[in-house]
Amino acid sequence: MADFDKARALIREFKGDSYLFGERVLADVGAVIAACGRRAALVRGTFRGSDDCVETIRESVSRAGGRIGGSTIDTVKVAEVLRTLGGEANDYFGAGLVTRATAKAGRSLTPHVAIQSLAGSASHLTKYANITDIQAAQKKLVIDEAIIPAHPVFDHSLTRSAPRDLTADGAMDGIAHSLEVLYGAAGKPHYAKAAEIAAESTALIVRHLPRVLDDLADKGSREALCLATDLGGYSIMIGGTNGGHLTSFSLVDILSHGRACAIMNPYYSVFFAPAIQGPLRLVGGIFRDAGLTNADIDMLSGRALGVAVAEAMFEFAHRIGFPTTLGEVPGFGQQHVDRALAAAKDPQLKSKLQNMPVPLTAETVDEYMGRVLEAARDGKLELIRNV
Repeated sequence: MADFDKARALIREFKGDSYLFGERVLADVGAVIAACGRRAALVRGTFRGSDDCVETIRESVSRAGGRIGGSTIDTVKVAEVLRTLGGEANDYFGAGLVTRATAKAGRSLTPHVAIQSLAGSASHLTKYANITDIQAAQKKLVIDEAIIPAHPVFDHSLTRSAPRDLTADGAMDGIAHSLEVLYGAAGKPHYAKAAEIAAESTALIVRHLPRVLDDLADKGSREALCLATDLGGYSIMIGGTNGGHLTSFSLVDILSHGRACAIMNPYYSVFFAPAIQGPLRLVGGIFRDAGLTNADIDMLSGRALGVAVAEAMFEFAHRIGFPTTLGEVPGFGQQHVDRALAAAKDPQLKSKLQNMPVPLTAETVDEYMGRVLEAARDGKLELIRNV
């Protein structure tokens, strides 16, 4: 479709010829894998309807002369780090620690093929690996160029078997990537590129996610979500996420990642508002064009602009059946607020705090982020205090 040409061009700008993506490309994955070696281990996640794609991979690898020996892309990234370097996952949480360790050990990680099957995280394209500590109900990050998959693959047709909630969660993760990077880029050299990517990615999701949720077999809109969330991956390779992602890491026991980010980002939009006027007008204009707000986005400024954009985000959430407050989420309690505030002070997650367009320190987290969390709990934007 012609309106996807800009998205495809940005993705090719991002990944060049190393990325195999599009409709019905999965049958070609065997040749990609064969370039890495003669034996492959298949590590897979699953949901109802996903078995056919696994069989396609098996057949393709077999034709290329390989053998398949079956979690997610992030798990493979960290598993390979541990296989090559030893230690525990906790040793590598943070930024650049894998590269430092490989240089010290004189080793390199084994290249792997990352096959994406859902429009969402874009982990197949990025330097991020999210690992959840189940006992602590806390997610942490390995951030390192060394773990970027050498051979990313995404067959868009695979996403048509994804159920409704999983589709929506993935799309909202994609919006969060572009949105949070855009916010953090305000006033920085990479802002123009972040804005170009965010404009395309956000518009595609806002326009096409409701269509997919009305008709899960909508091929064109499914492709739009694939392209949009890949652009979210491009975003997080030129900048970092911040508030929404940081808080979502402490809500893993009650919310999917994309849904948690979707709840939190309207509130952070109000908190960041004085520092992100340009980004808010860009995003607000997209929401206005989609009929999500009647506010005069071009004339509003300061906190009022942030409130208008937040209310447009709430309207979009209503249209796709998402909650807009933490208080609506079964199982939410004060322990989640306490956990989120503690995580914001954790040195292993400091990149998220540093990426905020409004600078916070461990000493100011309780005062300001605490208010954002209270507002998100009760749905009261007026509780948020701007710095």
